[in-house]
Amino acid sequence: MSDARNSILTKLRKTRDAHPLTPPASDFAPIEAKQWTDEERLPRIRRLMEAVHTEFLDATEADWPAVLREFLAREGVGSLVYAPETEAGKRLVEGWGTGSTALISYDRPFEDLKPQLFDSIEAGLTTTRGAIAETGSLILWPTAEEPRTLSLVPHIHIALLRADALYDTFLQAMRDQGWAQAMPTNVLLVSGPSKTADIEQTLAYGVHGPKRLVVLVVHP
Repeated sequence: MSDARNSILTKLRKTRDAHPLTPPASDFAPIEAKQWTDEERLPRIRRLMEAVHTEFLDATEADWPAVLREFLAREGVGSLVYAPETEAGKRLVEGWGTGSTALISYDRPFEDLKPQLFDSIEAGLTTTRGAIAETGSLILWPTAEEPRTLSLVPHIHIALLRADALYDTFLQAMRDQGWAQAMPTNVLLVSGPSKTADIEQTLAYGVHGPKRLVVLVVHP
């Protein structure tokens, strides 16, 4: 570090230390006032997300693998990649049965699976940490067992959303889930499929991620 820079930083630090500032207390009241009833949250989330081209399916804990299989068959989707080490991945395999869509296990290093991911795999399945009613957003929480690749590379992203994991605000989700104690390096709030616009404001989907986002709501 140069002498001139050292001198400047030393002066700044002395001024700072001579006049310490106490930051004002955070006022979360305006955020905490945003509340919806149990009956209102899911319809609000659905309405906000459908407005940006998100699709929804409804299922129960017992039949969601079959509901997903039938949906993919109707859409002509030939392959679905999933995380085999997650509880959702295990449940998917148990309840899949027979169908026209092939299940692809993400059980190899990325480089080994890369050709399939970019050339032939059509859909990817992930779980979520819930959804936020205020903004109509899913909370994605990538892990080593369920990497971001599953929701980013395939053209269709299938996201499992538990109907009992709905929050009024982002603040409530962070508090209730204890984010201050542990966070991954990459948390995402997703409201719809990938989209972008050029200088002429022509909107295009799927440029930087999946063309379709399908939320599979699992009701208790």
